[in-house]
Amino acid sequence: MISIIIPTYNEEKAIGDTVKRLTAIPYESIITDDKSTDNTVSVARTAAQGYPVIILANEKKHATIAANRNTGAKASHGDLLVFMDSDCVIENIEASLTRAANLFATDTGVGKKRLVALTGSIGVLPEYETWGDKIVYSIFNLVHRIKNNLLHIGEAAGKFQMIRRDAFLQVNGYREDLVTREDGDMFNRLSKIGRTYYDSDIVIRHTGRRAHLLGWPKLLSIWMVETFWVMAFNKSHTKIWKDIR
Repeated sequence: MISIIIPTYNEEKAIGDTVKRLTAIPYESIITDDKSTDNTVSVARTAAQGYPVIILANEKKHATIAANRNTGAKASHGDLLVFMDSDCVIENIEASLTRAANLFATDTGVGKKRLVALTGSIGVLPEYETWGDKIVYSIFNLVHRIKNNLLHIGEAAGKFQMIRRDAFLQVNGYREDLVTREDGDMFNRLSKIGRTYYDSDIVIRHTGRRAHLLGWPKLLSIWMVETFWVMAFNKSHTKIWKDIR
């Protein structure tokens, strides 16, 4: 069974369409709202329209998105956990998730590490995509392919991560002390107990809103600093990651 977990905070503009897409597929879907101050919860519930989409409205805001992801995982029942951001779209979602599930099911682990997690090709939705987006995500996808499939060093963005439940529990979920880079850290730890994989045939698109608001030079510099800080000091550089909507 597959469980799709989407953490939200002030996502009233994006969550309605996201929930409607989830109602069309036969998987457990969980929206874990982090005490939004807007109408995220009511918009999600309206979009669900009686479909079995679980909406968890937390009474107290979590310190990090990692904690909110872990809350969703605790409420889920699937043996495969899919973590996505609220503005993400999986192309050919049912076929893509079926393909991914088959990769896990047919992986025997004989003579090699067992497949414990996979990610896909990330890009921006065509209606929002810029040349900068195309260049940056082409590089990111190449890096993810090399690190996961060739170097066996786990790396993936939080926009799409599919993880075996038992492996997720073995590494104790996402690190709730990390304000940023909790996604890359998760795959890095998973690659130490099994095999992580990048599949270019699974394509995930999103709005690219953060890069478009800040600009790629500034956002890349932030990511570089945060990546270095986690690698060098095992903690986030920033204390508060402000959501950009």
